[in-house]
Amino acid sequence: MKTILLSGAISMVIALIGTRPTISVLRKRKLGQQMRLDGAQATPALAKSGTPSMGGIVIIIASLIGYVAGHLFTDEPMTASGVLVLFLMTGLGLVGFVDDFIKVFMRRSLGLRSGAKLLGQGIVGAVFAVLALRFPDGYDLTPASEHISFLTDLGVSIGPVLFVIWVLLMTTGWSNGVNLTDGLDGLATGSSILVLAAYVIIGTWQERNDCTIALTPNCYDVRDPVDAAVVAAVVMGACFGFLWWNAPPAKIFMGDTGSLALGGAITGLAIVTRTELLLLLLGGLFVIITMSVVIQVGSYKLRHKRVFKIAPLQHHFEMIGWAETTIVVRFWLIAGMFVALGLGIFYGGWLQLPR
Repeated sequence: MKTILLSGAISMVIALIGTRPTISVLRKRKLGQQMRLDGAQATPALAKSGTPSMGGIVIIIASLIGYVAGHLFTDEPMTASGVLVLFLMTGLGLVGFVDDFIKVFMRRSLGLRSGAKLLGQGIVGAVFAVLALRFPDGYDLTPASEHISFLTDLGVSIGPVLFVIWVLLMTTGWSNGVNLTDGLDGLATGSSILVLAAYVIIGTWQERNDCTIALTPNCYDVRDPVDAAVVAAVVMGACFGFLWWNAPPAKIFMGDTGSLALGGAITGLAIVTRTELLLLLLGGLFVIITMSVVIQVGSYKLRHKRVFKIAPLQHHFEMIGWAETTIVVRFWLIAGMFVALGLGIFYGGWLQLPR
């Protein structure tokens, strides 16, 4: 618990202090967000063109420093699970950085081509998946398992090949889901904080009921549950510090650097804590926003009609006159309700385990 608290605090302070000079540097170099030149230009977001972007760099750096410093100060060893989740986060953040670099330096609003972006996400996800099935500990537990999981692993093993494919689907789906949510000041940051807080709780609970400590029927076969909680804490702390500057009206955007990185962190935590399908509830807001885009595109292609005035969903509410702060706070509330539901099911599942 000491490592969780200290690492998260260090990460938060670094992000809080480090974002201010980052804003100054980006402004001096005129590295601001280039808004899309399509239907989205009708939204109030167009007025934010020029706001410094690529702020996700601060979140990634603060998380990495917080993780390493927390372990050094408490003399706790870093684990394969923690390092791999941070690798997935940083790798996807690098893909997002390239996307942001093209936007701000080449003044091209769409950034990376979709194929190149998916390729980058796929490579990082595949490396993570392969490595996550290695590094067994003394109990032969690896950071990930070849099972699809809900509250714990389900059914029979799907094998390494299908597992890699499953991880690729999760990686691209969740990183793009957070990316789609990052459309209003503080929306993706605040929503991610809530999901990450849930993983601090889940990792801590799994540590208290670890099968390697007390072999009882109602325990968890997870390699490094407490370090998963540490990772969740450092990323959450970094988001807290960043949100100070990203809250409406935002002084800086996280860009694809931040949104893809946060999606990677959340995906990795779900995999190493064996809660992959539970993430559909914990991250319910991201699911809803992603589905709004799927529905909009599908409806237009099949019926040549739009369901929403514009997608993703948050911009639909902008178009019908809701204030940005109203949308952000209400969506945070929705995200919080999904997290509460997911945690309730997680705890209820533990109560139902045979004793």
